[in-house]
Amino acid sequence: MKMTTAICVPLVLIAGASLNAATTPPNIVVILTDDQGFADISLNPHHPQEVSTPHMDALAKEGVTFSQAYTSGHVCSPTRAGLMLGRYQQRVGVYSAGDGGRGFDPQLPIFPAFLPGEYVSTAIGKWHLGLDEDYPALKWHAMNRGFDECYKFMGRGGHDYFDLHSDTESKSAHPLYRNKERIDDEGYLTDRLSEEAIAFIERNKTRPFFLYLAYNAVHAPPQAPQETIAQYRKKFPDLDDKRVILMAMLKHLDDGIGRVVEKLKQEELFDNTILFFLTDNGGSKAMSANNTPLRGFKGSLYEGGIRTPFIVSWPAKFSGGRTVNTPVISLDILPTVLDAVATNPETKNEFDGKSLLPLLTDQSTAHHDTLYWSEGGDSGEWAVRSGDWKLHAMKDKQQLFNLAHDPGEKTDLAAEHPERVKKMNSAFDQWIGEMAAPISGGSKRWEDRPADQLTDRKKERRRQRAERKRQRAAEKKLKKSNANPQDSIK
Repeated sequence: MKMTTAICVPLVLIAGASLNAATTPPNIVVILTDDQGFADISLNPHHPQEVSTPHMDALAKEGVTFSQAYTSGHVCSPTRAGLMLGRYQQRVGVYSAGDGGRGFDPQLPIFPAFLPGEYVSTAIGKWHLGLDEDYPALKWHAMNRGFDECYKFMGRGGHDYFDLHSDTESKSAHPLYRNKERIDDEGYLTDRLSEEAIAFIERNKTRPFFLYLAYNAVHAPPQAPQETIAQYRKKFPDLDDKRVILMAMLKHLDDGIGRVVEKLKQEELFDNTILFFLTDNGGSKAMSANNTPLRGFKGSLYEGGIRTPFIVSWPAKFSGGRTVNTPVISLDILPTVLDAVATNPETKNEFDGKSLLPLLTDQSTAHHDTLYWSEGGDSGEWAVRSGDWKLHAMKDKQQLFNLAHDPGEKTDLAAEHPERVKKMNSAFDQWIGEMAAPISGGSKRWEDRPADQLTDRKKERRRQRAERKRQRAAEKKLKKSNANPQDSIK
């Protein structure tokens, strides 16, 4: 049963023409990679020589590439929240990874709840939209948010790629779930996620489906099969070790995407599948990602933290092999899907994102007038893009860039255009005024932040980490006791 909880915050109406539903409703596939560098995809002409992603490149040849695509967050969890809502995640109090990872209101409908009832849906891979500390209730679990099934892990950002045992206590090895059951598994996690996606397609090839395939690659920890690492080390002996491992991780990621697409083609489903490919934020500096020619990395609101490779394919409805230069954002995915599956052309849904179909079908070149980003009061970082202009703020410092001439954000033009800076400040003030306060406490604006707030939040996060560690230790002890009854007698 699909959720019907009402949305009661002020929102923006979807723009664009709706397509009549096809005789067979389109399948929906969203492939989200994790921390992949903007130039760590070989369709980017700036990619270094060690980068080769033939399957991602093939998607671009068959689909439409957006050259100025953004994520709504500069780290993992906020982007995922916005993608699932089709709205700025700040509307529900998600500004940081801590906010999103903690989980927003579980009564709010997300992506699968908006789909027609005949769709079957799965969430595979990284969730990062709520913890499982209330196990077995799991109020933030995907299947309590409208998904029909899942193979995933919950709240934390990264997962060990080889240790797939749910009772392991290490930071990067937390429980895997098949549906709502904690499981142990074997294999290399990136490969396992691809295999699960292929199995889902096989099981549901005769009915419309929504496949949300959220890889945790190439997020830390840096891990890959030794034979793949050895191949890259031999071929590129001058690369540092972390970059070699990253390339090995990227190969398994690209190969997995290729296998999923091939399965769609084998079952003659690809043409009537609307498929989205993107990453969740900019590449990570800690993992030696390459974001050329952009400034910054994951965790920054410069372009290198929020620009993403972005491909959309639906051969039955629009031709591929094209590039669209209009700025778009990850919030647009859900409205696009609802536009694609609408049975009533007059149906409208309220979101901050807008349907991409007018751009994809050459009916329009206009899209968003203004885009917004904010990490809230802790860092004081926010940004606004309006046309070719971008205003970046960090606490009291503001910089203005013309992205048409300066995509690398090297030349600050704020002093030359004070009226434009003022206007963009006013737009941000109005936008942030509509947003909710951060879930984890604190303020929306840096200047509103109490002096002792950061210290208090750090204490609270430390307490939460200690509590999670105690809980995992207790669960492990209980599991061991159940396996060895004599131990509980001693």
